Amino acid sequence: MTEIRHIVFDIGKVLLHYDPSLPFSRLIPDAAERQWFFDNVCTSDWNVEQDRGRTWEEAEGLLLVQHPSHAENIRNFRRHWHEMIPHAYDDSVALMEALIDGGRDVTMLTNFASDTFREAQERFTFLKRPRGVTVSGDIKLIKPDRAIYDHHVKSFGLQPAATLFIDDSQKNVDGAKDAGWQAVLFTDAATLRSDLAERGIEA
Repeated sequence: MTEIRHIVFDIGKVLLHYDPSLPFSRLIPDAAERQWFFDNVCTSDWNVEQDRGRTWEEAEGLLLVQHPSHAENIRNFRRHWHEMIPHAYDDSVALMEALIDGGRDVTMLTNFASDTFREAQERFTFLKRPRGVTVSGDIKLIKPDRAIYDHHVKSFGLQPAATLFIDDSQKNVDGAKDAGWQAVLFTDAATLRSDLAERGIEA
């Protein structure tokens, strides 16, 4: 196994908590009605296109035509987005910052809409500490597409075999491996610390 020289973090559910149901538990109190809304209106497939670079204006416009009776809650998705990211995972953040402070080369690769990522950076300033970040919404590519991993490698001068990727999604981990990276599935900071130690990385 090639020695790790570059460490790449995902952000959502690795460094930041993300849960769209948080504001909607208040906005749509009935659980069955709320689930229907997420299954049929503001779906995961709809939301991921903002990660791919579609504007919120366009995204909302599409749904307003299809579901005019849900106009207010369609707009509420972006309007209350900040409530979906209530806090960071302090133990994961501490681990990432320890790697940076220890001289490790740390970057981030995330599926994130451009505008909401900049909002998150201002709220959670540790997101400015790594050497850089590839934001899917900026380049209109998303994980696990091979192209986004190759783009990150080229942008930051990484050697794929010497790069360790950390993500909470198995398909994104598999995508990194298919691109020639090493990768681990994130479950919690303690497990990640062990995964790093197995590869000779102390933090």
